[in-house]
Amino acid sequence: MLIEAEILSMKVKLKHKEAGIFEETRFEKIHNVIFKNSDLASVAVANEIADLIRQKQSDKKTCVLGLATGSSPIKVYEELVRLHHEEGLSFQNVVTFNLDEYYPMDKDNTQSYWYFMHEHLFDHIDILPENINIPDGSVKTDEVHQFCIDYELKIKEFGGLDFQLLGIGRTGHIGFNEPGSHFNSGTRNITLDHITRMDASSAFLGLDHVPRVAITMGISTIRKAKRIVLMAWGVNKGSVIKDTIEGEVSSEVPATYLQHHNNVTFVLDEGASNKLTRINTPWLVKNCIWDDELTSKAVVWLSELLGKSVLKLTDKDYNNHGMSSLLVEQGSAYNLNIKMFNKLQHTITGWPGGKPNADDTNRPERNSPAVKRVIILARTPMMM
Repeated sequence: MLIEAEILSMKVKLKHKEAGIFEETRFEKIHNVIFKNSDLASVAVANEIADLIRQKQSDKKTCVLGLATGSSPIKVYEELVRLHHEEGLSFQNVVTFNLDEYYPMDKDNTQSYWYFMHEHLFDHIDILPENINIPDGSVKTDEVHQFCIDYELKIKEFGGLDFQLLGIGRTGHIGFNEPGSHFNSGTRNITLDHITRMDASSAFLGLDHVPRVAITMGISTIRKAKRIVLMAWGVNKGSVIKDTIEGEVSSEVPATYLQHHNNVTFVLDEGASNKLTRINTPWLVKNCIWDDELTSKAVVWLSELLGKSVLKLTDKDYNNHGMSSLLVEQGSAYNLNIKMFNKLQHTITGWPGGKPNADDTNRPERNSPAVKRVIILARTPMMM
């Protein structure tokens, strides 16, 4: 369990700030915070939710939460359950609306989001059953449209969402708002993108078993929440996080619509943040301490960006791409290029098993072991 000072530090870290107000974050259009790992990040998110619930209780008001499913929020729900059992956090003033559900999908199916939410949260806290709202995957086809309208109206009846928790898919979807979703879309049924279905295929024991349709809150519904927190964990989310935070608003990456929200924070672990400019290419936005690892990364990046060999990079190339301080340290592009060329060259060998009697002082060839064993596999021709 985290000590109070650590929790307080994380609460301060999550506090919403305007994106891009510092030179280091000038490419970023959405406020974000980066944690060492998803466990720490999840505790911070859970504590923000808990603080909101307690504040609403103090004001004798209902707390309306928009909740997400998938792997990202599991640790958040675990921490909320812990806070309930160990610190007396009550959910009796809480009303929840889940983002989405597969369609068709029965509640008792272990892949349903109704099942997921009860397994990870609702069965372990004191929330009133009538305060739980999850899209119904078993509603009749000709009643889906009216169900979606009623779902929207019910959210409005409770005064809108005080807090919306989100994950993000590799397609950039939030909820199940896949690429092409409209800025003003409401709750509706939607056809799932192939990538989304592929990502879910292991849970369903095969792509053929993954539903092709879902019911989801719309972009407009999500944007009306008073506070939005989006979570992303792991390096496989790095590209879509960069596109969302630094890219242009586009229906091709629906999460970019959140750039227009005035109280949103992306909570990331180190893996999910790895493509952001200030993390991946920090020399473009701030002064760097040029150790060997960062120097190598920067030179290789510049070579690939400009389509030039390392030896052909010029002073101008370095200066135009945020590396003038590196040139000052190295003296000139010529000196740096030679140094980097030799370093890269020394990683190349045609003798992975060792070259007999080689001078390996400045080369990766090893004097030993030189003996190699080769295994040859051959198929026996089929008799015709």
